[in-house]
Amino acid sequence: MNNDQTLFAGKTLLITGGTGSFGHAVLKRFLNTEVKEIRIFSRDEKKQDDMRHALQNPKVKFYIGNIRDRQSVDGAMEGVDYVFSAAALKQVPSCEFFPLQAVETNVLGTNNVIESAIAHGVGRVVVLSTDKAAYPINAMGISKAMMEKVAIARGRSLGAEAKTTICCTRYGNVMASRGSVIPLWIEQIRSGGNITMTDPNMTRFMMTLEDAVDLVIYAWQHGRNGDLFVQKAPAATLKVLAAALKELYHADNEVKVIGTRHGEKLYETLVTREEMARAEDMGDYFRIPCDTRDLNYDKYFVEGSHHASTVEDYHSHNTQRLDVEGMKQLLLRLPEVRDAVARA
Repeated sequence: MNNDQTLFAGKTLLITGGTGSFGHAVLKRFLNTEVKEIRIFSRDEKKQDDMRHALQNPKVKFYIGNIRDRQSVDGAMEGVDYVFSAAALKQVPSCEFFPLQAVETNVLGTNNVIESAIAHGVGRVVVLSTDKAAYPINAMGISKAMMEKVAIARGRSLGAEAKTTICCTRYGNVMASRGSVIPLWIEQIRSGGNITMTDPNMTRFMMTLEDAVDLVIYAWQHGRNGDLFVQKAPAATLKVLAAALKELYHADNEVKVIGTRHGEKLYETLVTREEMARAEDMGDYFRIPCDTRDLNYDKYFVEGSHHASTVEDYHSHNTQRLDVEGMKQLLLRLPEVRDAVARA
């Protein structure tokens, strides 16, 4: 990773959904660098007020608005150099029950951000997605998959010489982020109750918020219009994750298996087989360029591609699998876990 001090020197960065876990991580990384201004755009005035009081930093500007409302997005986009588009509905169960709300925010709202950025001459837009967009089975994943399609199609239509570059990132479970299982289990361990687990054999990719920021910065540095970037990541079963937390907290809580929730998979896919067929291995990352074929589909009835049938998708069952010790080391990268263990 390049020197963070100079990455956004003299530039204005807009983060939609900036009061979330990702926004906090970006602020922690770049607030004390030479960045000119970081704009936080979100619809929750309480979270903005809490962040404002905690930071007390003139470089951070707050904009109340909703990405569903193009006018409010336009108001925040004036003079912006780069955009990290993180605003989304992310909870699987709530999106299952209210799928149209997921469409309104994740698809149409993100499109508002993209079109506003283009209209205002923004240099780069990085759209944040999720592993649930690959082979989606739930409303959240389907809406994020459509969001990716919208962003990638718009980037492809702009082309390589455009003033604005639009690319996507897709990452797996971000440990200790809002709504993730780790804070819940820590709370259950501290309260002495049961650890509620959906399925002990369920696997999930494991990334820290720092990893998520690294991925977005990598895409910002290397992305071309229509690119999708994925960071290679280890995975663990829920059984291993729970065992690692219990050992770190010296806990003996019982594990209660409650069964899978609405729209959950046994394992998550980060890169589909079809994407792997054209993916470029960048070392720690995969770059998946957009499909540049045109709408003349007739020729594909005559000549297709056999490569997609010879590769395997990249998922949490076939990536590096963490054991309990490996999971403990990864958990200790989380400040809240490290501090709690040090106090124990």
